[in-house]
Amino acid sequence: QVQLVESGGGLVQAGGSLRVSCAASGRTFSLYTMGWFRQAPGKEREFVAAISRSGSSTNYADSVKGRFTISRDNAKNTVYLQMNSLQPEDTAVYYCAAKLFGSVEALAGGLYDFWGQGTRVTVSS
Repeated sequence: QVQLVESGGGLVQAGGSLRVSCAASGRTFSLYTMGWFRQAPGKEREFVAAISRSGSSTNYADSVKGRFTISRDNAKNTVYLQMNSLQPEDTAVYYCAAKLFGSVEALAGGLYDFWGQGTRVTVSS
């Protein structure tokens, strides 16, 4: 099993950038497809991005494609989400998720085994 801890959230102005991180404990990080979800106030949780175990494949929600980049460093047991050109509609709690031997498509569909506590991102206009 893995434990996921998100960090890096904060307050930024529209057009700014922010990088959130997800640190995983345990010795099996490389076995998990990783991803990010977010939940804004009054809205359902939505998929943001996913990355395969090796990092060779990625998947993004249309709303963030071209602005956000997901990456991972298996040596550091960490997955990242670089967020550029942030807009107020990106305001949400961002959650890290893990799926054992899953595909990026499965994770994008909401199938995951573990998730973290989230980190808050607020974008002001």
